[in-house]
Amino acid sequence: MSLLDLSRWQFAITVMFHMTFPAITVGLSVLLCVLYGMHWRTDNPVYLQMFRFWRRIFAVGFAIGVVAGIVITFEMGLNWGVYAAETGPVIGPIIGMEVVTAFFVEAGFIGILLYGDGRVQRRTMFTATVMVSLGTVLSSTWIIAANSWLQTPAGFVFRHGQFEPVDWVHAIFNPSFLWRWPHMLAAVMISASFFVAGIGAYYLVKGRALAFARRSVSIALGVAAILLPLQLFLGDNVAGAVLPRQLSKLEALEGNWGSTNKGYVIFSIPDQQAERNIAELSVPCLGSAIAKDLTCTTPTPGLDLTPKADRPDMAAVFWGFRAMFYAALLMFGTVFYATILRLRRKLWTARRFHRFLMWSTPVGIIAVLGGWVTAESGRQPWVVFGHLRTSAAVSRLAPGELLFSVVGFSLLYLVMLAAYVVYIVRALRTGPERDHPDPAGVPRPAPHPLPQPGAVAPGPAMAGEAR
Repeated sequence: MSLLDLSRWQFAITVMFHMTFPAITVGLSVLLCVLYGMHWRTDNPVYLQMFRFWRRIFAVGFAIGVVAGIVITFEMGLNWGVYAAETGPVIGPIIGMEVVTAFFVEAGFIGILLYGDGRVQRRTMFTATVMVSLGTVLSSTWIIAANSWLQTPAGFVFRHGQFEPVDWVHAIFNPSFLWRWPHMLAAVMISASFFVAGIGAYYLVKGRALAFARRSVSIALGVAAILLPLQLFLGDNVAGAVLPRQLSKLEALEGNWGSTNKGYVIFSIPDQQAERNIAELSVPCLGSAIAKDLTCTTPTPGLDLTPKADRPDMAAVFWGFRAMFYAALLMFGTVFYATILRLRRKLWTARRFHRFLMWSTPVGIIAVLGGWVTAESGRQPWVVFGHLRTSAAVSRLAPGELLFSVVGFSLLYLVMLAAYVVYIVRALRTGPERDHPDPAGVPRPAPHPLPQPGAVAPGPAMAGEAR
């Protein structure tokens, strides 16, 4: 494995680990605003109970996500020194804006959100919750702006060995940002919705904290029902904004090596070296229909249209896109069926659906990670698409030290992920009962009955004493 491969793997592992947490926490931060606002307005204790429970889940994920995000910044400087030096005048200020606007806002109010309940006025508590949520949204905004510039760079000149900004409006609001930003925001909201719905379904299955569980499932599925159709529209426009500028990504995600297939490949095992698919399953004419030709005469573009040196890895792009797409279809079908159950007033008695919803908890996270794999692997072999190759951007580090670093990071992230999962499982088992404002008033499972003292017939000795 080359120095370039090791650096790619380290960055990919770090980004995938990091993205797992914003996929949950950005949406949870918005949910916390809704819950505390509802508690403030209605004084219903179940909203405060939900706020406290989901705040515990949010807090741990938020902390791990921040730490993992800082590591990415250091890796850009250490593993990708040429990239950092050449793109610094553009990427540096954008990432700096994330620190100034998002991190400062979050750092200023996270303490009140975590420890202010019962210690400050409700107005202050609500304001702090909104500000932390605003910080998470601002953070995602700047990150998407920076990444979109790498996908569709604009507003710069290359001078003195660096990308220098000449128009910040065009650099930030580059051709793909305006669609990728709402697409990403909707994605993390939907991901968090399925996370909340799945955990709510767990308590429905267990028959615990039913008021908490029903409101969690109801709010989460309602948000997903609104956002999923919008997300399909946004995703289609992201493809329209990015793929015409990155034809190699379009060719790779279609899964064709030649440009004669009029069908749509739904399963494939690509062989990059041999330039063929070892196994493939294609739906006839569907590719032509997606291209708005119902006569089945329009073929989908193949990767043979791109020179070998400029091709991305087809397997990564194809399966990254399919993971996102198939997960989206699964979520859409789930929400559609849940809406039917709700209209037929059977949502709270459908036990099999509750179990299915419980196991679908991570499907939104899988969709988000699949989308990022598609975006990042499809941009290859460029780090700044069309201008700076990834192979030219890597730092010349010692391969042995880099291998040690990759293994060390992988083990560390594995341990941290396992610890997070264990924390979630323990939080689920502990349950939301302890978060109720009046725990004494929450019904709990009845304890095992103890034998009651009854009338004891006097034995012979007792009878003798009586005599």
